[in-house]
Amino acid sequence: MAKTQLTRDMEEALYFYGLEQSEIIVEEVSMPDGRGIVDTLACRTKPDGAYEWRCYELKVSKSDFKSTAKISFIGHYNYYVMPKPLHDVVQYEIPNYIGVMVYLPFDNEREYDALANGSLSIIKKASRQELQVDEGQLMNSFLHSLFREVRKAKKLEKGLRLYRSDELFNELAKRYKGYDAGHPERNFYEAFIKEMEREAVNELRDELTAAVSEYNELKARIRKDRGMTEPYL
Repeated sequence: MAKTQLTRDMEEALYFYGLEQSEIIVEEVSMPDGRGIVDTLACRTKPDGAYEWRCYELKVSKSDFKSTAKISFIGHYNYYVMPKPLHDVVQYEIPNYIGVMVYLPFDNEREYDALANGSLSIIKKASRQELQVDEGQLMNSFLHSLFREVRKAKKLEKGLRLYRSDELFNELAKRYKGYDAGHPERNFYEAFIKEMEREAVNELRDELTAAVSEYNELKARIRKDRGMTEPYL
């Protein structure tokens, strides 16, 4: 399922919150022993060298909160991350040991020197619990997810040449399904096709210009070789 803009904004705010807390943070980590997928998993290193694990589950609506998808609260500290209005509706359904962070979007009419579109505020602290999975297996899953993100970043850095043509075309075709007549600049598939057509026309025009130039040069050469009194092409 595609992520909503609100979900992406909350993920972004949580990422920068993790950086401020000196956490190593990664999204969508598969848990060992079939314990589901954590939306965001963070690891802190304590002064004694021990690891402290925090799980964050992001919810944007009441139906999302009540989803049958498995909740993977397996960390030492576990938090729901949600908009304040949603918390007001579901707060009494949240277990005592689960903390809550509410997302507060910035006012668009004000200027903020911030990388995210909003901030997070802890309105209920999580209670510490014992880790619910083997830490060695958890670290393995964590590292695999980090490597996945590194691969994504390297592909982005190296550009589209790492992707097969059919992969790119399929992605553009998928985006065409979300065609937005009111915002043609967002219709990447259509823009791609138009750009291809423009490039094809420009290439044909350049080839025609080059062919005409070669023809004129050849005609001038033949006229010179045969002399002005002889017929020429």
